[in-house]
Amino acid sequence: MNRRPVLMFDSGIGGLTVLREARVLMPDRRFVYVADDAAFPYGAWDEQALNAHVVELFGRLLAAHDPDVAVIACNTASTLVLSNLRSAYPDTPFVGTVPAIKPAAERTASGLVSVLATPGTVKRQYTRDLIREWAARCHVRLVGSDRLATLAEAYMREGFVDEEAVRAEIEPCFVEQDGRRTDIVVLACTHYPFLVNRMRKTAPWPVDWLDPAEAIARRALSLLAGSPALATRPDRLDPQGDDIAIFTSNAADPATRRLMQGFGLSVMEAMTV
Repeated sequence: MNRRPVLMFDSGIGGLTVLREARVLMPDRRFVYVADDAAFPYGAWDEQALNAHVVELFGRLLAAHDPDVAVIACNTASTLVLSNLRSAYPDTPFVGTVPAIKPAAERTASGLVSVLATPGTVKRQYTRDLIREWAARCHVRLVGSDRLATLAEAYMREGFVDEEAVRAEIEPCFVEQDGRRTDIVVLACTHYPFLVNRMRKTAPWPVDWLDPAEAIARRALSLLAGSPALATRPDRLDPQGDDIAIFTSNAADPATRRLMQGFGLSVMEAMTV
């Protein structure tokens, strides 16, 4: 097993959807999962402040854990900070998470596509550039949800979610135009796949819910294809070599700890940065 980990980063637990796929593709890899829960939700941040925060945080994470690759399993962070991370830390390969607009445009039969995202992702110029480049012939509706990420966090910890609240958040995604209907909804937040069964149940008609998690994991794997199986330096080896979860708040509650254990992650008692 390669002792240098794959670092998986998100503002909360949404990146677990990507971790789940990465584990299938990379069973011989160690994983360090970082939830920046002290700063959750990212959508509420000023862009400049969030940029500075994530870049500074990564300086400490990379120094502490020496990953082979860092996966930014968060659309909001990726659309804003990814290029700055690559500039600041050129020796580390970064994989970002951006709205799956290109595959949605390729798959749609009706030409009506919705992108369900956080308000931060919706307002980014990066997202509009993707639409202009890959989906100019489609009608793309951007839907910013204020509540879905928080609902997903609560659902994964507590096992319950208000289905009417989910219905209200996804309702704007469904468009009827000249006898055609939305047939694809891009899940542009890694939290959202945790609620996809509730979305299917409450949707007014069936659509293809496009989850990019597998594609992100495959991209990370492709960057690791030539990586030698070298042990990390002893001062960077995490206890027992386990897959670990780090919460920047250092305050993971019992329900969160149980959730992490269910994903095979040991929660660090103190943030190792």
